[in-house]
Amino acid sequence: MPSFITTAVTAVLAERAGLQRVELATGRRAYVLTELIGSVATGDWVIVNTTAVDLGLGTGGWDVVHWNLEREAWSQPGPGPIMKLRYTSLQTDTGAAEELGASLSTEPALGGLPVVACSLHSQLGVAALAYRQARPSARVAYVMTDSAALPLAFSDLVAGLVERGVVDATVTTGQAFGGQLEAVNLASGLRVAHGADADVVIVAPGPGVTGTGTALGHGALEVASVVDAAALDGGTPIVAVRYSGADERQRHRGVSHHTRTALRRAHHRAIVAVPQGHDLGDLGDLGDLGDLGDHAVIEVEVPDPAALLTAAGLGLTTMGRGVDQDPEFFRFAAAAGIAAARL
Repeated sequence: MPSFITTAVTAVLAERAGLQRVELATGRRAYVLTELIGSVATGDWVIVNTTAVDLGLGTGGWDVVHWNLEREAWSQPGPGPIMKLRYTSLQTDTGAAEELGASLSTEPALGGLPVVACSLHSQLGVAALAYRQARPSARVAYVMTDSAALPLAFSDLVAGLVERGVVDATVTTGQAFGGQLEAVNLASGLRVAHGADADVVIVAPGPGVTGTGTALGHGALEVASVVDAAALDGGTPIVAVRYSGADERQRHRGVSHHTRTALRRAHHRAIVAVPQGHDLGDLGDLGDLGDLGDHAVIEVEVPDPAALLTAAGLGLTTMGRGVDQDPEFFRFAAAAGIAAARL
């Protein structure tokens, strides 16, 4: 059950399109999704959802402002009748590209477009930077799924990538919202990104993925769906391998069981990129998938992820670890971006 408190805003710490970060009189911190409830100001009394922080979940220590008590009403009409966050008190008329003039043919339409499938939000940054370094003038689109955080505005990483011109277009699919373009589902989201003249599409969840330690109880299973959706529509799926040399959990050491499971459940062939010189034996039996067909494991020369992040002025961590603590995670993510650039 959710937990709420009523308190006052004592400071606005930061703001950008769709998001404010504030300090509260209780000493807690919260963020405001301004597309859903409007903005707040210092001194405003607000209702705050504290549930995730109270439970110690990975929200970075931030509560969520639910409503500003200083106003009696607020309205910001959307572009169309398609609703997201349906049947909740925060349902919102985001509209969707499909109903606003996007041309979506019934035939395969991606024309070989590289589609990079990531299982973690943190893979997006290095994959995009590596691709951009290899193809500086290309257009990069990020398609955000709804398997983790739903508001795109919450992602500091995406805000930084867009601000620096690394990502040119953002598309939010399913119940995720706040992209430059909205799409009803993943399949149409890929076409919407293609229609935005993308040369590559990187698909990843937002921050805060869910995992249970079981074989199938994790958000990364959607990588199989991304592979199949891309291949069915004429795209070229590339899987960003989740690899760690530092994770304390054995199931995520080396090639994560998330990647292994998703690849085994995909019904179409994908390119699996690994850094040049890496021991391919660590990938186990991915080349022997029976009726599912063989995935193409390829080696690519990758740039130094630390240098990419430094040059872009971006700090990036995965599960709290930076590139110096888990360099192989970032090298494998970069390999997916380079594989896409080679296409």
